[in-house]
Amino acid sequence: MDIAGISALVTGGASGLGAASARRLADLGAKVGIVDLNGDGARTVGAEIGGTGVGCDVTSPDAVEAALARISDAVGVPRVVVNCAGIGVAGRIVGRGGPMALEEFTRVVDINLFGTFNVMRLAVAAMSALDPNEGGERGVVVNTASVAAYDGQIGQAAYSASKGAIASMTLPAAREFARMGVRVMTIAPGILLTPMFDNVPEAAREGLLSITQFPPRLGAPEEYAQLVQQIVENPLLNGEVIRLDGAVRLPPR
Repeated sequence: MDIAGISALVTGGASGLGAASARRLADLGAKVGIVDLNGDGARTVGAEIGGTGVGCDVTSPDAVEAALARISDAVGVPRVVVNCAGIGVAGRIVGRGGPMALEEFTRVVDINLFGTFNVMRLAVAAMSALDPNEGGERGVVVNTASVAAYDGQIGQAAYSASKGAIASMTLPAAREFARMGVRVMTIAPGILLTPMFDNVPEAAREGLLSITQFPPRLGAPEEYAQLVQQIVENPLLNGEVIRLDGAVRLPPR
């Protein structure tokens, strides 16, 4: 799909992977709408790239419907949806203080998994009414999993569960949406320098760096955005999860 001139929606676009994706799509000529729980951040990035930004809780059906309507009015019904909204909260299932509070597990799954599903279902319903391009495509959805979906560490049970579900959802969604001309792909990033790692101690960062095979460094949000571009532009990429990780494999802890 040619990115120039199309409309796109990026969740979690106020920072990190989402902001990098929004900027790259805009640089390539897309009209971009950003949603983020941080409404001020969404509006700031939206203004920077000549798009629009909306404060939105992706777990709320009403909020996402309203945000999608505002973005569609401002930049058009999105043909590209990039789901980056998510959180990473560490916690053992049974720690020194006892079992994890169920609410902690639920919160991670609500935002990461249900939020992704909520945006995807509403956005695809809207894009399914668009006219297809010459190749029969109406749209592309790019969701975000994590390498923790495959080799999650101790303390990542909630995060791994949410990201594993996103990965598992990729193929059935792609099969269902095929009749609409909508592709679904998922990126599973490794260790990328995003705000999620701002509070990671330097010693822990060095440990993560030491297990990355090549290139021997942490990834950049711009490299995630580059892969988003390549997925959108290549019509044969569909129904698959791509690890973006420098061949890292996470140890148990």
